[in-house]
This record gives sequence, structure tokens and C-alpha cells, in this order.
Amino acid sequence: MRPLTRLVKFFLFVAALCLTVAAAQAQDLLDTVKSAGVLKVAMEGTYPPFDSRNSDGQLVGFDVDVAKAVAARLGVKPQFITTEWSGILAGLETGKFDVIVNQVTITPERKQALDFSQPYTFSAAQLIQRANDKRQFTALTDFKGDKKIGATLGTNYDLMVHAVPGINANTYPGAPEKLNDLVSGRIDATIDDRLMVPYIIKTSNMPIRAGATLKGANQEMGIPFRKGNPKFAKALDDALNAMRQDGTLHKISMQWFGVDVTQPVGN
Repeated sequence: MRPLTRLVKFFLFVAALCLTVAAAQAQDLLDTVKSAGVLKVAMEGTYPPFDSRNSDGQLVGFDVDVAKAVAARLGVKPQFITTEWSGILAGLETGKFDVIVNQVTITPERKQALDFSQPYTFSAAQLIQRANDKRQFTALTDFKGDKKIGATLGTNYDLMVHAVPGINANTYPGAPEKLNDLVSGRIDATIDDRLMVPYIIKTSNMPIRAGATLKGANQEMGIPFRKGNPKFAKALDDALNAMRQDGTLHKISMQWFGVDVTQPVGN
């Protein structure tokens, strides 16, 4: 009977271990974050005025301030992790960080893999052209034939341009490479966030100008996190609701843009 007893004990041990692992895997992100006392926040760190480094090497920007305010309302500290946009969504899915606060557009495709907070920024897609280029591009269908448009790899704009049959689109790891190709004439325009365009033109010291805002290209940006975390989802939306009600979101927006970008367009 002893071998049988040992066998029963072994199976009981395995079952208990499986339950422990399952429980750990089932732990809500809110519990994990509060236990660690830290919210791991991913952002590019090269995307002003949303997130970039100042002369002291500190991360600053609209999204940086939003992330700090959200973490404070969750009762934890933010830990910023900078990474290239092209790998940021995959990094979230594999658990390298807890959330992304980097102007992530809410799309049906992304919602299949990730959950999102309520929108905290509202914008649209806009073109940038060379300052001396008098042509008026008004739609993505204009970039067929010998015309080319540039987009940042892995962004909503990348998906947007490649959804147009026959379009000539180049993808880039970030804004600097894209703008350099625009100024040098290798592409005819870039597509970017309407909120970012004035900042790019003001600070790049490049001969570029604002192009058309694309019709039907309104966007809502939220904070993505891994699926299966209902407690965290509620806590995150509660934090954003509180920030909206007490004026925190409005204040941060006015500081960085001079207008309230946290309300739907037209509100």
C-alpha cells in the first residue's frame, strides 16, 4: 500500500501546484501593481510633446504627466520604460510592462488582443508637406502613381495608409527618419497626429508645413493593458474619470497644447 500512498501524495502535490500556478496567473493586474507599488509604463520617449527627454535627461510631456497622475490615483509610483514603437504592443502582450501611455489609438483590431481604458485624448490624422511644395494633397488616394507618403512603423497611421489599395507608402522607425526623407524629397508627405503637427513644425527647424487634415480619420486614444484584468480596468477608468472631473486632464492639456484635447472634437 505504501507505493500507492506515495502515488496519491504525488498526484495531490501536482494538483496543488497546478492550482497555485493557475491562481497566480489569474491574479488581477491591479493586485500585482499594488503589491509591487509600481505601475510599469511604456512609452517611446522620443515623441514630443507627448513624451521625450529634456536637457536633464528627464522624461517630460503630456503623456508623462497623464501617466504620473494615473499612477498617483492608483496609489503607486510610475516606472517608465522607453521602447521603440515598432515593438511596444508586442512588449505589452508579453508582460514587459503593465500599460502603454503613448497615444495608442483605440482600434477594433487592437481591441481583439488588448483591453483599453476610456479615451483620454481625441485627435485626427493630418499630413505634413515640404514648405515649398504648393501641391494640396487631401486624401490618401492621392499617393498613388509616383507620389509617396511616409508613416511610422506599427502606428495606426501605418495601418491606415496600407489599407488603401495601390498606395505608395514608406515606413520608418520614428519621426526623425521620416521627416528627413520628406525634406530630402524621397517622399511627398508624412501622416501624423494632428496634435503633434504644430509642435513638429515649431521645433524641427525643417522647411515643412501643415497639410490637410484627413476626413473621416478622427481618432480616440486610450491606455492599453492585457486582457483578463477587470479590477484594473475599473480602477483605471475610475482614475481617468476623477482626473476629468477635478480638472487634472484639462490642466495637463492646456499646459502642453493650449487647448483641451481630452474632450471629443466639437465638445
